[in-house]
Amino acid sequence: MIFKTKKDKKYTYLEAGEGHPMVLLHGLMGGLSNFDKMINFFSDKGYQVFVPQLPIYDLPILNTNLTSISKFVAKFITDVIGKPVTIVGNSMGGHIGLILVTSRPELVRNLVLTGSSGLYERTFGDSFPRKSDKEYIKKKTQDVFYDPAVATDELVDEVFAVVNDRMKGIKTVMLARSAIKHNMLNDLPKITCPTCIIWGKQDNVTPPEVAEDMHKFIPNSSLYWLDQCGHAAMMEKPDEFNEILYSWLQKVM
Repeated sequence: MIFKTKKDKKYTYLEAGEGHPMVLLHGLMGGLSNFDKMINFFSDKGYQVFVPQLPIYDLPILNTNLTSISKFVAKFITDVIGKPVTIVGNSMGGHIGLILVTSRPELVRNLVLTGSSGLYERTFGDSFPRKSDKEYIKKKTQDVFYDPAVATDELVDEVFAVVNDRMKGIKTVMLARSAIKHNMLNDLPKITCPTCIIWGKQDNVTPPEVAEDMHKFIPNSSLYWLDQCGHAAMMEKPDEFNEILYSWLQKVM
C-alpha cells in the first residue's frame, strides 16, 4: 500500500485506512518508516492509522523536552482526529504516550507500549564520543535489535547523519536526558485505560524488568513477550506483534 503523506503548516503525518483512530509514535532515533507493516496491517483491519512526524529537531532549545512533544501530540489528536485514540508508542514514543495519558486522559482510549522509556533505559550516553566513526555508529544501531541485520545500511546512514549534525546531536542528547529525568513510576498507578505491553525478551535498551515493572504498576495492563526480539518489536517481529495487538484490541474495544 502507498500511504498518503499529509502536510500542513503544523503537521506532517502518514494516514491510511478508516475506522477507530490509532496514532503511532516513533522513538528518538526512529521515523515514520518504522511502522510500515503496522500501517498496512491495521489499515486493512478497520483502523484509521496516523503516524505524525514528531518535532524532535524543530522545537526551540528551551522547549526540547518530552513534555513539549506530548503537548504537540495532544494538539495533533485534537486538531486532526477530534476523538479519543489508541496510542502505540515505541521507545521515546511510549514515554510520550505515558505523559499524554496521565496529562490528557480524555484523549487516549487505549495505550500500547513497546520498548518504552519512562522508568529507566540504556542510551547512547550523554554524547557521541566517536560520532565520525561509522562502524561505531553501526554497532550502536545494531545493538538496538536482536538480529543485527534489521539495522539496514539505510537506517545506519540516518543515525549517522543525525549524530553528525551539530544541532540535531545536541537536541538528541537533550531529549535523552529529558527522558531520564522524567521518571513515570509514581504516575503509572494513575493510568486507567486498557494498556497493552509488548516487549522483546532481548531488549538491550529498555530491559525486560522495565516491562515487568510497567505491568506491575499500571492497573489495567496486559504483558506479552516476543522472543529473539530487541527494542523495536514492531520492526523486528512485525507479524507476531501485529497479531498480538490485534487480538488484544478485539478484547478491549
